[in-house]
Amino acid sequence: MRITGIRATPVAVPYRADEIWAFGRRHGQISVLIEVTTDEGVTGLGEAAAYPSAEIVLAVLRGLEPLVLGEDPFAVERLVRRIDLVGTWHHVKATSPAIAAVEMACWDIAGKVCGQPLVNLLGGRFRDRVECFYYVARSSPGEIAEEAKRATEAGFGTCYLKVGSDDPRTDIERVAALRDGAGPGARLRVDANEAWSPGAAVRMVRELQRYDLELVEQPVSGRNLAEMAYVRNRIDVPLLANEASWTRHDQLAVIRAGAADVLSVDNQMDGGLLNLKRGAGICEAAGLPVVKHSLGELGVALAAAVHAIAATPNFRYANQAYGALLADDVTAGFGGGIESYVDGCVPVPAGPGLGVTLDRDKVDSYAELYRTRGAEFSFGDPGALSAAHALPKF
Repeated sequence: MRITGIRATPVAVPYRADEIWAFGRRHGQISVLIEVTTDEGVTGLGEAAAYPSAEIVLAVLRGLEPLVLGEDPFAVERLVRRIDLVGTWHHVKATSPAIAAVEMACWDIAGKVCGQPLVNLLGGRFRDRVECFYYVARSSPGEIAEEAKRATEAGFGTCYLKVGSDDPRTDIERVAALRDGAGPGARLRVDANEAWSPGAAVRMVRELQRYDLELVEQPVSGRNLAEMAYVRNRIDVPLLANEASWTRHDQLAVIRAGAADVLSVDNQMDGGLLNLKRGAGICEAAGLPVVKHSLGELGVALAAAVHAIAATPNFRYANQAYGALLADDVTAGFGGGIESYVDGCVPVPAGPGLGVTLDRDKVDSYAELYRTRGAEFSFGDPGALSAAHALPKF
């Protein structure tokens, strides 16, 4: 079997509520769906987050074609090494989502040909379903409390909230509202997206720990591991590395620096599902748990991640997903939206390969939305662009 083509379709899917973080917002999710075709008529699905933009993902996919066409989709290791080394893509992180989408599609092909769900090809089921957190959109304290209540009523055990506001008192009010709405039994996770200096991070985490935080994610710059270790050694809430740990090489550096208690892993940022498992294995050898990070994903990428997580032991916390924000999805029968979750968990798809199919009408509709209004769904925020932001905020 040989690969004969890569077909790419950018789509834009709206959110129910804007995603807002320390330095911007977006109104919906842009993903690049890919279909890898073969000479035997089997097609594999993949998905790339539009990071840093859909245009860059599409350019990388065009650049990958000479390295992919004519190759055996079963030879995943050979194919990825060919991209990394012959194509010299291994040192450019912005190319990773496109590479990961191609690798994902190859795994889908392999599973379909074997008649097996992908989880069985990645080590077999360690768990039958994957827990995800409920992404609470940052808004007023009253709205946060209502959304947190909705999360617990829907069966989610973990609520996630972005902090890193311009005024730290606003963060305290929002986290207090999150606890009020979620109730005493819920696990709460906050993410500052590198917005704080080390001293401010220590002070803020000590202020917020009264709300019984499960994890504090990337409170300081991910580029300075000594700062992270400084903060980690002065707070009682476990520190989750995110921007510091997007690749397995980064994860090894975080471990060596003693800079985190839990590490994020991400197949899209590390170029594939095999690399996600490698990174998780490095962390397991260090005695550390991992969580799945997401740049935003629809049903195709969510399904791929669920298969990999289900086959990897040390995913001990709820993982990042976008079901609470997405207004719709592009798959049939398995969606990236909230309807796919049962008590905050996503069941492992049972069909061969990724176990998902595209809803062609929805793909066409959201591809048209991307063509006509795609700029409205990018990471950019006009309000943020007009401000003079700097790291850290204080």
